[in-house]
Amino acid sequence: MSRTGSLRYWIFQLSGWGIFILINIFFAIAFDQLTGNMVERLIFFVEIGILFSHIMRETIKKSAILFRSLQQQIIIFVILTIMFSLFIAAVQTPYEEICNLRLSSSGKVMSFHTLLIYHFTTALPLLFIWNCIYFMYHYVLKSRKQQMDALQLEALVKELELKTIKAHINPHFIFNALNSIRALVDEDPERARSAITELSNILRSSISMNTGKSDTVSLKDELKIVKDYLALENMRFEDRLKIEYEVEEQTLEQQVPSMMLQTLVENAIKHGISKQIKGGVVKIISDTKNNYHLLAVQNTGHLNGGLADGGGFGLSSTQDRLGLLYGGKAKFEIKQLTASLVEAKVLIPFY
Repeated sequence: MSRTGSLRYWIFQLSGWGIFILINIFFAIAFDQLTGNMVERLIFFVEIGILFSHIMRETIKKSAILFRSLQQQIIIFVILTIMFSLFIAAVQTPYEEICNLRLSSSGKVMSFHTLLIYHFTTALPLLFIWNCIYFMYHYVLKSRKQQMDALQLEALVKELELKTIKAHINPHFIFNALNSIRALVDEDPERARSAITELSNILRSSISMNTGKSDTVSLKDELKIVKDYLALENMRFEDRLKIEYEVEEQTLEQQVPSMMLQTLVENAIKHGISKQIKGGVVKIISDTKNNYHLLAVQNTGHLNGGLADGGGFGLSSTQDRLGLLYGGKAKFEIKQLTASLVEAKVLIPFY
């Protein structure tokens, strides 16, 4: 926790218990019950109240309770309230026993068990209120952070969409595709018609990204776009481009960030295959690994700096999107897998 957050916590902590002392003293004076014993009991009660509520807070933090489901939070909230109320009663009661402070408002000595129940029922609502305030405070903070993350994600996705659309409608890309199609019109009319359909699908998917509301799509839908793109690139590179797929069928319905795989494949073509005189291979892998969806693109080539130099906007935006969508649980790396093979790998957690 930052110094500002720690200071804010102690201001609230001491202010809350201080108000509790003032309220008790006010009513004691109002009902003519203010005595030395009463003040001593009250001060000790507040001291252990501060101590145990602070320990309870540390328990909440170290157990990461606030990151669990709402139902689990409520159950643990109730358990902690009861448990620490018992702790306070278990300390306050022997203290008053030892110091001979076990007097009721009528001046009679209270039994140990009665006093224990009294302190438990006194501490219970106080800790209940303390926990309510603590959980509501962090719930509001968490909600605000989620809203900020959602806004950042929306801005990042929009930027990625514009960059992707620009890349797809790039005059050089369209020129290369149309030039290849023109060459096929007389030579292979059927292939030319298929190429036009593939180009149309890519342009349509680019436009639909602007109007779509979902941040993720099924891998099956993402692969359709990728296959159309690679089919067009295959016309340009011909025998220089070899395409391989190693996709587990059970992963086809898994959700992945829209156009993420497309971005990785484009990067493989641009920074890998296009720079090789003899061309090379682009391999797409989808599998499961230790409760993660493993998605990888391997290509012939050499890595030049990874995210820092070789990837440009596409790879850095992929890393940012994964962080915002999965809260740091997803993993992304690009590395030189072998002397002639580069791999961009994404691990997306299963939910």
